[in-house]
Order: sequence, then C-alpha cells, then structure tokens
Amino acid sequence: MKIVITDYEYDTLQQEQEVLTEAGLEYVALQCKTEEEVIEACRDADGIITQYAPFTEKVINNLEKCKVIARYGIGVDSIDVNAASEKGITVCNVTDYCLDEVSDHAMALLLSAARKVTLLNNHVKNNDWNFNLGKPIHRLRGQVLGLVGFGNIPQRLAEKAKAFGLQIITYDPYIDETAAGEKGARLVDFDSLLAEADFVSVHAPLTKATQHMMNEEAFQKMKPTAYLINTARGGLVDEAALEGAVKNKEIAGAAIDVMEQEPPVTDHSLLAYEEMIITPHVAWYSEASEAELKRKTAQNVADVLTGKKPAYSVNR
Repeated sequence: MKIVITDYEYDTLQQEQEVLTEAGLEYVALQCKTEEEVIEACRDADGIITQYAPFTEKVINNLEKCKVIARYGIGVDSIDVNAASEKGITVCNVTDYCLDEVSDHAMALLLSAARKVTLLNNHVKNNDWNFNLGKPIHRLRGQVLGLVGFGNIPQRLAEKAKAFGLQIITYDPYIDETAAGEKGARLVDFDSLLAEADFVSVHAPLTKATQHMMNEEAFQKMKPTAYLINTARGGLVDEAALEGAVKNKEIAGAAIDVMEQEPPVTDHSLLAYEEMIITPHVAWYSEASEAELKRKTAQNVADVLTGKKPAYSVNR
C-alpha cells in the first residue's frame, strides 16, 4: 500500500515511522502546497497524512485508491469532508492531543493582555521604565470571560480561569444550560456574550457559518475595555474589522495565536499596533503534544488500512 505524507513542519517523522512500520506499511514524505502537487503525489495513494495541503473537491475527485485522509490537528477545514464522504474516504483528525497546551496559551494571552505584560516588556527593553505606560490595568477577579464554543479546550480554560476569580459565560448552540452549568459556565446567546464579556475567547471550528463571525458588527457590541483572544482559527476573525475596532478604540485590544494568512505579510497592518499581541500559531505545541499528535495521526491511517476502526473519525 502507498501512503503519502503530503506536508509537515516537524523536524522528524520518527513517530509516524514507528507506527506505520509496526503495521507493515511504508510511506513517502513530501512538501505539497498546491492542488496540482497534491493530485500528482496522491492520485494512487491508499492512505494520506496531511497538515496544511489543500484537499478540495477537485483533489479528492482525483484520488483513485484512497481509503483514508488523516490530518495533523483538530480542525479539518483544509479537507472537503463531504466530497471525501461521497467517495467513501474516511477523514480522521486528533481531537484530544493539545487540550492543556491551547487552554494554557489562551490563559497566558489573557493574562498578558490584562496585565499589559507584553506592552510593558517592550517599553522596558526600549529603556522606558514607567509603569504608567500600562494604564489602565483593572483587577482581574470579578471580570467576565466569554467563551465562544464550549468544547474540550474552552472547558479546560474555564477551570483555569476560575482560579483567577473570573466569571465564565459561554455561547455554544450545541449544548444546553445544564451541560454548561455542570462545567461552571452560564450559557448565553452570542450578542449577550459580546456585551457582557471583558475577554472574548474564540474556540469555534472554522466553517462557512463561523467564517468572520468576529466582524465589524460583533466588535461594535463588545465593551470598549474588552479584549479578543483567538487560539482557534484565523478565519473566524475579520482582520480588517479587528484593525478598525482597535484603531477606533471600540475594543481595548486583542491577543491572537492564529491569522487568516500564516505567516502574515511582513507589513501586515495589525503588527503595528501595541494593543495587539500576536504569537505564531504555537498554542498547540509542547514536546509531548507534538509527539502525541504525530503518533495518533499515523495510527488513524494504520487502523483504517488494516481493517480496524480508527479512534478518531470525522465522517463515521
């Protein structure tokens, strides 16, 4: 059987090799970026592992033998799942590999924004020792954290945020008040979350329905003292609207780990604002989470190709 790793950004493929070799499978590793490159590499593949390469309807319709596409990560917005399902291709992800890492990072971004850590650090390094440059800084205890989406990661974040005295509200159309309450959150509608929250942390999947859900209208409903936090997907935020909101003081600022284009262009306008904290899509990462992700992704492929039920399947 032919297995293709279309693209990856890791230093080693040791975990994948161990899993696939144990299953009696071999692979070829490439760095495909375009539809044409993916089609050429994967046309006769039995199994595919992918990170960012595009698996559009066009690509999937050109797969002649494929039984499984496994993505490194939780989100599968780079894969046309409906097209894969129509061709009988199992799509797999890994839903539980970085729950602590992402929730930790979201909490770190929240604290950096609230305590002006990044801003003041930059001033000190420019020989400007003056705590007044961080004003205003508000007491964290008693403020409201609004979680857009209430899956595994935001539930972990809620636990950590409550230790700092934050009140937790959430908007998620797929849970009820009882389920939210059991996890210590109050369920509200989206507009109420925007109006009440001092920190809006986004944890929704990227779909047609959620694309640019944080737009001009949403920012206008937020408090002028509120911060946006995004550790999910860049496409959830309309970056032009975010810049307008920061520039016009409609919100206090934002702390984000993901952008619509990664990496952003060197002169991206958001990079110029000191109210912005931006990290390079690193929330998922730790040495342990990377190894776990790689092992579980390869195991998804091995399971499907050896007739087993994979642990993680998007389109059962």
